[in-house]
Amino acid sequence: MKRIIGALLLCLAATACTQQTEIETETETKQDISQTLYFGGHILTMAGDTPEFVEALLVEGETIKFTGSKKEALALTNENYAEIDLAGKTLMPGFIDGHAHFSNFASQAIGAQLLPPPDAGAKNIPVIIELLKEWDTPENRALIGWIFGTGFDDSVIEEKRFLTKHDLDQVSTEFPVMVTHISGHFAVVNSKGLEILGITKDTQNPEGGIIRREDGSSEPNGVLEELAAIPHMMKALSPTSPEVALQFFEAGQEMALSFGYTTAQEGRAMSNHEFLATMAEQDLLKIDVVSYIDYLFVDQYMSSKWYGNGYVNNYKIGGMKVTLDGSPQGRTAWRTKPYSLPPLGAADDYVGYPAIPNDDDLLNIYEKAFKNDWQILTHANGDAAMDQMIRTLKPLTQKYGNTDRRFVLIHGQYVREDQLDSFKELDIITSLFPLHTFYWGDWHSELIGEELGQRISPVRTALNKGLKITIHSDAPVALPNLMRVVWTAVSRTSRSGKVIGKDERLTPYEALQAITIWSAHQHFEEGTKGSLEIGKLADLIVLDKNPIKVSVDELKDIQVMQTIKSGQLVYTRAE
Repeated sequence: MKRIIGALLLCLAATACTQQTEIETETETKQDISQTLYFGGHILTMAGDTPEFVEALLVEGETIKFTGSKKEALALTNENYAEIDLAGKTLMPGFIDGHAHFSNFASQAIGAQLLPPPDAGAKNIPVIIELLKEWDTPENRALIGWIFGTGFDDSVIEEKRFLTKHDLDQVSTEFPVMVTHISGHFAVVNSKGLEILGITKDTQNPEGGIIRREDGSSEPNGVLEELAAIPHMMKALSPTSPEVALQFFEAGQEMALSFGYTTAQEGRAMSNHEFLATMAEQDLLKIDVVSYIDYLFVDQYMSSKWYGNGYVNNYKIGGMKVTLDGSPQGRTAWRTKPYSLPPLGAADDYVGYPAIPNDDDLLNIYEKAFKNDWQILTHANGDAAMDQMIRTLKPLTQKYGNTDRRFVLIHGQYVREDQLDSFKELDIITSLFPLHTFYWGDWHSELIGEELGQRISPVRTALNKGLKITIHSDAPVALPNLMRVVWTAVSRTSRSGKVIGKDERLTPYEALQAITIWSAHQHFEEGTKGSLEIGKLADLIVLDKNPIKVSVDELKDIQVMQTIKSGQLVYTRAE
């Protein structure tokens, strides 16, 4: 006997609720239903080069059994199937982010929210101080032992400067305070934080990082860059107990589900791999998570069961991550030409700096991946960093071959056209970051000049050159809102309303391909994910509007109403 689960199981539309004929209890439904038939909306398959819609989709167990007409789908149903009327909403494949940091979603979900408008309200330093004070309750502070907030952006706040320890000392001098920059490449701590981290005027800068100092002094001012910040961030922002760790994990996962993720990436796994593995061992992952292990940790983790055997309880290691420079909006990306607006205290010829200065060191790191057949994701934003990437990869591809390795450039914000040609020659997937056009498009023009600023994230040029591309959120650099990522790739409109590189726009369908089927290919999963086709996993999302048919400006406001992983409902937006 069939069962009709009215209007997306939880009555997403009132009209659909009237179609309900017989509703069993949730327990009975889980036990009895073996097939689910979706119809009555826009079912976007993402299966071809142009948008293709079908009337119905039939799911059996974890996989898609049929797509096509409702009549043909009904002929394939058994007696224990459920009908779900989409009530005019859109069903499409679940989202696969080309690059993000899933482990850090939790900090964004739980910490003081310091993103500037429109994502939050941190418009200036007094507001940031007040937000941190409001967050500072004994219960919150007990979570990790620090007062903390995420999303601070010096390029947008009214003062256009970094916080310092003096600002954060206004929050507390008794307890440590840490604020992470929106780029994920900087942290600012108060005086108590510097004390706990053991950073003094005598502490030397680590390779690939800088401890900023007071003017005319060696005294730290609280700002930590790159590898002077990231290890401390990883440690300080860790939960203090298993109970808190679970609280963090659930908050981060819920955020991912709310934005339609069915596969998430941990794009630079270090010791946090162990936390994700523990969550997997406890079978707590509701979506697939694939980690890329930082090159400093590959000897420790790449030989574990999590690499090479597919997903275990929705978790696996996908390969190795290498970071060659920093953040363009933070002016630590490594360029061949000086920044037009160098950081405070830097020389006029400042070009940023490398994370791995010695090419021989990088060559050895890459060669280890070639020998072990590991996929490599390389973070490079500045053109000098990409030059280093190209000149070290080329001899290794000649030595070891380069068949279907699917190495990936992550970000490539200041990539040159000749470098795109080299990436085509090397068969490098370019995962670009057009979200910058909105968040920092105006800022880039100040940093590198108007002409070059118009060329950031050149997704159209990359496609025209025949490169395989994806796009990404890099969350928690911004909220993991992939419909906003789609909008920025299509609109390329900055905060001020200026269009940033109009000739680099994608169509809405191309932008959706870049977070579904193209991203599935990047992860070696195009055979099971990324499109609604027979035999693929039933990784699905329901959107409140059809992204192919709405206006460009409406794209950014489309909401995920439901997320379905391997045929199971894992998220429903509250009405």
